[in-house]
Amino acid sequence: MYAYQAGLAVLAALLGWLSYRHGLGNPYAVAGLSATAALAERGRMRIGGITEASISVLPTVFAAAVLGPLAAMVVAAASFAGDFPLLTSPGNRATVAKQGAPYLKWGIYTCIRAVYAATAGFAAAAAVLAIHSEVPRLIIATVTAALVAEPLDVAFAAVTLKLRGGQVVPFLRTFTPIIFAAVSFYTPIVALLAVAYSEVSPWTLALFFVPALAAQRLFALYEEQRRLADDLGEANERLEAANLSFATALVATLDARDRYTAGHSAAVAIYAEDIARRMGLGEEEQRLAYLCGLVHDIGKIGLPAGLLEKPGALTLEERREMQRHSEIGERILANVATYAEIAAIVRHHHERVDGGGYPDGLIAEEIPLLSRIIAVADAYNAMTSDRPYRDAMATQVARLRLAQAVQTQFDTSVVAAFEAILVSSDESYRSAHGEQFARVETPLSGELQAESRPLELVAN
Repeated sequence: MYAYQAGLAVLAALLGWLSYRHGLGNPYAVAGLSATAALAERGRMRIGGITEASISVLPTVFAAAVLGPLAAMVVAAASFAGDFPLLTSPGNRATVAKQGAPYLKWGIYTCIRAVYAATAGFAAAAAVLAIHSEVPRLIIATVTAALVAEPLDVAFAAVTLKLRGGQVVPFLRTFTPIIFAAVSFYTPIVALLAVAYSEVSPWTLALFFVPALAAQRLFALYEEQRRLADDLGEANERLEAANLSFATALVATLDARDRYTAGHSAAVAIYAEDIARRMGLGEEEQRLAYLCGLVHDIGKIGLPAGLLEKPGALTLEERREMQRHSEIGERILANVATYAEIAAIVRHHHERVDGGGYPDGLIAEEIPLLSRIIAVADAYNAMTSDRPYRDAMATQVARLRLAQAVQTQFDTSVVAAFEAILVSSDESYRSAHGEQFARVETPLSGELQAESRPLELVAN
């Protein structure tokens, strides 16, 4: 019914033109404008979810102002010539076989374009009936055509969208400001082009519409690149979420093995991220510090049974076995494609700035900064947590131990940043019993209640 009514409106416009008898104007100009409108429509840009826009209204407005209603109708209708549903391709034949010939949409949009173009042409002609000077006549006709064509185009599009079950209000909110901006921008240019066409040469059309088509194409390419960038950003976010899920799943495996160390990795991750932020590192490095903190002890999964749970002091051989966990952790993480950097940081989180650490005996700046951060967070949380062979150390004493170990075991700048955080925090944060330490969510373990009983002592 809508297509039928649109067709009747086109017939009414044609009857109006017959009574008006303005003629088609310069056929070469009409052909050039029609080709320009068709090319512009084929290169239309997506705005919003299902809505597209182009500059095909510009040659239509020009035709309505300069050449009359019939020329405007031809140009506007020709803008959809490139969308005519031919049945020559296998894809189109499959669509027809499945859904029927897709001519209805093409016919509706062609008709409503012709109707608003004819209306703009009649309005422009009526506005200049009493004006005989050529330049003012062309300027007023252009302004009138633009003010009629744009709102009618959006109105018809809104009606069509409503009949197709779309949301009209968001559509109008999107396009109403665009209409005002577009009309105010292109109307003076089209008016100037109309004057140049009449007073100088019809060839001046090419001086505007060719660059306009190029500009539309460049903008379409920009929008495509922006969408690709957005898609890439979403993919990176999904990858980061997958990395975090994988890390927390590994931590859940470690925590399930040793109830005394449950929650230690989560606490170290939170402390490490806060230290990185305090030291002015970027958001990416802060997230990396958190991820490294989560998996820094994952190598302990590969230690012999009973070693983690031993209540008394370790023998020298057991101590050497325990120290292998950083190398085991590196080998585990190195097998994950996106964890190469994390694996290196995990390997070196027990190095000392004086070269007395393990496994490689690195010195000072040779140790990755995030490894130095993990070392401080790890040692502090270990000291302030209960162990099967000793009670938790008071937070004030642990802070003093960190300060005493600067320039030997720990990086001075890292300890200073952590102390600045601790001095301004409450006791629940200092002892890793605050709300943010309450649970770690993993895809495998659901909610693991963190008991804040980490693994390492400073001496480890």
